[in-house]
Amino acid sequence: MYLIVAAHGDLAKEVLNSANMVYGQVENISTVPFVPGENGTDLKRKYEEILKDVNDEVVFLVDLFGGSPYNAAFEFALKNDNMDVVTGLSLPMLIDVLTTREMNSEVKAKELIHMINPEGYVKSCKMMLNEKQEEEEEDDL
Repeated sequence: MYLIVAAHGDLAKEVLNSANMVYGQVENISTVPFVPGENGTDLKRKYEEILKDVNDEVVFLVDLFGGSPYNAAFEFALKNDNMDVVTGLSLPMLIDVLTTREMNSEVKAKELIHMINPEGYVKSCKMMLNEKQEEEEEDDL
């Protein structure tokens, strides 16, 4: 599976840089910045340049649902069964996707979202403390 990480500004590049620190050097991945002055046509051109050399499942990991990186990627995914777009780009998401891809080399783009745990990325220390406290109170009963 080939990954295209796209986001506003340099977020995509920096998330990949951080993933390389945590995960090791990542392969079969490209980053696409969306910078001021660009539009959806510019993004599509960047995506096309990457995709011309890719003959595999493709997942676009983008920052915002409905943002320009998402909208441009959605046009490609809509026309190709071997592509999908996943929003909410973060370092934990990328690490989860990389681990899933490594553990299951046959995973299909449209299956990836069912194999990662996006609910696990957002945590509140107060909520976790309250849940732990509630569990301990139940155990005391």
